[in-house]
Amino acid sequence: MMLQRITYLTFSTRLFSVLRFESVIHEFDPYFNYRTTKHLAEQGFYNFHNWFDDRAWYPLGRIIGGTIYPGLMVTSAVLYRLMWLANITVDIRNVCVFLAPFFSSLTTIVTYLLTKEIHSSGAGLVAGAMISIVPGYISRSVAGSYDNEGIAIFCMLLTYYTWIKAVKTGAILWATLAALAYFYMVSSWGGYVFLINLIPLHVLALMATGRFTHRVYIAYSTLYTIGTILSMQISFVGFQPVQSSEHMLAFGVFGLCQLHAFVDYVRSAVPKEHFDTLFQALIVTIASVVALTGLALTVTGKISPWTGRFYSLLDPSYAKNHIPIIASVSEHQPTSWSSFYFDLQILVFLFPAGLYFCFSKLSDANIFIILYGVTSIYFAGVMVRLMLVLAPVMCILSGIAISHLLTKYIRNMEVGGPGLAPVPENSSNRKAKARYEQQSSVKNEVAIGFVLLVTFLLVTYTFHCTWVTSEAYSSPSIVLSARSQDGGRIIFDDFREAYYWLKMNTPEDARVMSWWDYGYQITAMANRTILVDNNTWNNTHISRVGQAMASTEEKAYEIMKELDVDYVLVIFGGLTGYSSDDINKFLWMVRIGGSTDRGAHIKEMDYYAPSGDFRIDKEGSPVLLNCLMYKMCYYRFGQVYTEGGKAPGYDRVRGAEIGNKDFELDVLEEAYTTEHWLVRIYKVKDLSNRGV
Repeated sequence: MMLQRITYLTFSTRLFSVLRFESVIHEFDPYFNYRTTKHLAEQGFYNFHNWFDDRAWYPLGRIIGGTIYPGLMVTSAVLYRLMWLANITVDIRNVCVFLAPFFSSLTTIVTYLLTKEIHSSGAGLVAGAMISIVPGYISRSVAGSYDNEGIAIFCMLLTYYTWIKAVKTGAILWATLAALAYFYMVSSWGGYVFLINLIPLHVLALMATGRFTHRVYIAYSTLYTIGTILSMQISFVGFQPVQSSEHMLAFGVFGLCQLHAFVDYVRSAVPKEHFDTLFQALIVTIASVVALTGLALTVTGKISPWTGRFYSLLDPSYAKNHIPIIASVSEHQPTSWSSFYFDLQILVFLFPAGLYFCFSKLSDANIFIILYGVTSIYFAGVMVRLMLVLAPVMCILSGIAISHLLTKYIRNMEVGGPGLAPVPENSSNRKAKARYEQQSSVKNEVAIGFVLLVTFLLVTYTFHCTWVTSEAYSSPSIVLSARSQDGGRIIFDDFREAYYWLKMNTPEDARVMSWWDYGYQITAMANRTILVDNNTWNNTHISRVGQAMASTEEKAYEIMKELDVDYVLVIFGGLTGYSSDDINKFLWMVRIGGSTDRGAHIKEMDYYAPSGDFRIDKEGSPVLLNCLMYKMCYYRFGQVYTEGGKAPGYDRVRGAEIGNKDFELDVLEEAYTTEHWLVRIYKVKDLSNRGV
């Protein structure tokens, strides 16, 4: 009954955005996922798997089936079909909107089962209640957040649960179920690499501590064999499980398990003095063969090197120094200390206590959860996106800590209760009896105080999580809101307004150039061809767009004609105070634009003022004040009053009056500007052969 109520809480607390706005998809990536899911539901899996999308990455296009993890789309399409079979007529969009809250409820149940398997049912209930509202998980599972992580965390915890059961029982059934859960995880999210490295690390730890048994051998051998074969059926994964460096730990541990089993067999069949000699020779031979083979495969390219994102996890400065396109993504930035408290609150302080209790009573399952906690807290510190992976283990260890402590202290809340030795009735020592009652009274008071303290902390945790969910993680980026001076809510629906204008007022084959952040939304909502999008698979193409944005009109016109651009879309927040606009992203466009050979002439320092600041006023760099991005954002803005007591052309985000007001556009003409100037669309002119 308690677990059922927790699942209801899990679902309902994620509906703030639907109640406040409407049933709408959030952010950027979810729009691509929604578009592909809709195609799958309407056209079937065969057409979906072989779909070539000519609306994206013009003129290159994109093969959809072989470049995505299809688990999210297939799950939604299956649920959609099942609901229609049950005569529940629902739109595919609403299935997408409510999928993440639904799977969050399932995640709560799996968290309970996993924690119960590790510690106790009481700890499982506490962990389930905590993960139901923890902001670190809610950030990716609110209604409308239709992204891979919405179902991937459920798949990950389900794999962990079945793995622990397989290790405890040594049953092939549980190991096979773990492999199936792992396959679901692989089909859903690229973060499966964390999982398939954590489980081998657990096996290595069991070997190092002398806990490797026949049960572990059966569990891992079955999981790795079946899981690897199944994972290779995903087109986007292919042969990576046996070729890429990220998977080599799992492969190596699998070989080590076979070697360990073989050595155990030889030890039982050969006399000890012969075994020692044979064992030494065997170790040297196998180590040499493995080292030489691995070196040869790496040199010949059969084993691919680490990708840029994985290098960034090991070396946080790698992306910043070598791959600016990765560093430009906000969710790839290192996590600040305040973010840990904001997303986890009291779990930050309960986490070490949970680790301590796991260390104090080591078992195979406890070793696994310790490894999960330590590795995930490191990766969450390197990349803010991986806070999502840390949140479940924080809840599990915090649940263990609270359950363990409350169990100890509640025993002391009544004199003579469980945990206290009763006073003999025929005791003649009155002093001993009085001392006992006095100590019991103190213990009782301390226990009551501790229970009240824990209750207070849990209440504050609940209020904090609810507030964060409501105010920080339930606002769709496609629809913005703000508070007026009288406390009322102002809605900024400029994005959908602009995309609707594009859809209704431009030719169907029109090509739109924008920064890559908005590509998925333009394709899904305006149904127009875009040059770059959030997939960011082609750095050269994105660099070319960055070069156009950072160049003068004349140079930019040459690039736009080269790319057959018809319209250019920019996001501008200077009027409303929207800080995530293209001017604030502009330096990333400069860095990415200058990261290729054709953009080598673009230098970041040229866009800084002589004082070394990035300024948009009269003190700003002339290169910045005359580039295409600046002119598109600030065209006619010099005539607009934004705040009382400020000169016209005052940018509310940068807090400065723009330095270049009186200019006209030579190669572009303004096509449409939304109500609050958040989105500005320009049409590329057809110039005469005489030039500009």
